[in-house]
Amino acid sequence: MLDIRFVRENPDAIDAAMANRQTSWDREKFFTLDEERRSVITQVEELQATRNAESKNIGALMRDGKRDEAEAAKEAVRKVNEQIEGLAARRSGLEAQLDDFMARIPNIPCEATPVGKDESENPERRRWGTPRDFAAEGFEAKPHWDLGTDLGILDFDRGAKLAGARFTVLAGAGAMLDRALQNFFLNTHISRGFKEFIPPVIVNREIMYGTGQLPKFEDDAYHTGVDQFLIPTAEVALTNLHAGEILDASQLPLRYTAGTPCFREEAGSAGRDTRGIIRQHQFTKVEMVKFAKPEESDDELESMTAEAEYILQQLGLPYRVISLCTGDLGFSARQTYDIEVWLPSYNGYKEISSCSNCGDFQARRANIKYRDPANFKGSRYVHTLNGSGLPTGRTMAAVMENYQQADGSIKVPEVLRPYMGGMEYIKPE
Repeated sequence: MLDIRFVRENPDAIDAAMANRQTSWDREKFFTLDEERRSVITQVEELQATRNAESKNIGALMRDGKRDEAEAAKEAVRKVNEQIEGLAARRSGLEAQLDDFMARIPNIPCEATPVGKDESENPERRRWGTPRDFAAEGFEAKPHWDLGTDLGILDFDRGAKLAGARFTVLAGAGAMLDRALQNFFLNTHISRGFKEFIPPVIVNREIMYGTGQLPKFEDDAYHTGVDQFLIPTAEVALTNLHAGEILDASQLPLRYTAGTPCFREEAGSAGRDTRGIIRQHQFTKVEMVKFAKPEESDDELESMTAEAEYILQQLGLPYRVISLCTGDLGFSARQTYDIEVWLPSYNGYKEISSCSNCGDFQARRANIKYRDPANFKGSRYVHTLNGSGLPTGRTMAAVMENYQQADGSIKVPEVLRPYMGGMEYIKPE
């Protein structure tokens, strides 16, 4: 969340940031809650001073034998204590309201984030690779949902039978391809300086809160109990590995990765990408998370984006990189690059990775700090970053469509063949 002191002292900056994000915040409500809370604190401090003075006076009155006056003073202290208790309850209520209010304000975009109203104003930064011209090769490209059904590797009907819409059964070479992609992703990241984890896929409410999924996006989360949730991304677990901790500056940056099942209700995506495996309720994704010093986090975002690009380059999949504008930026992010892979079924690019610098926004929620005695006293919040590296489902769709052959088979990219027992083509089973 944002620093409450910064919000208090810079409301105009918050107005501008929220306007750029195409949203708003209730400025009047914030100051009403904040001022009332501070007033209650002042009242409590004044009453505590009165109580302390009266308490000292009681001893003096007792020593002087003025019992009646001492009893009256005790009664006055009792009433002051009642007032303090009532104000303490009021303070707790106000702080709970203020915490909830602050938890719903999105991060402030950084200067590098372009200003724009929505995804139509996201500027393109670069492209890599050239999409295949299937017409020149003499055949019409099929979408991955048809390819997968014809090859017997994607079973949408049985997925729906088992769990409902947007669940898919991967069979035979399809299951092998999904597993091969995950292992390829992880091995690549590990060889390039990331540490692998296998975290729980069920987390507690405070863990979801720490990365910004709660309270605002609770409808998109799968509940497994009153205060437990299935993770929507390994970012949630990896970032909170250090919740409540103080790291040493010499450790930073930390670079973590994990491949996990991910679960999303997709409550706000009705009618979007309903065919195929682009938008599923359950999917596998390899995630990257970093913890960095504030002055190094921008460079770490660039290298994280390059890491996801490297994976796509190794697979030979054409892609482009765009900067998300302020109106399309995620809740916790201050800056984001989206990588979009070429999908013939869309005749365009489709998001496959989103790499974000969250600044100290998540660290403040999860209370993750670091010490650097050579440069400052005490501790400060780290910067956290996260990025997809990559989801297996969307990557599988891209591989299937971009590597399809005229006879309906799929050529296996060379880097994946060692993970698939040397298989060169996926053919009908």
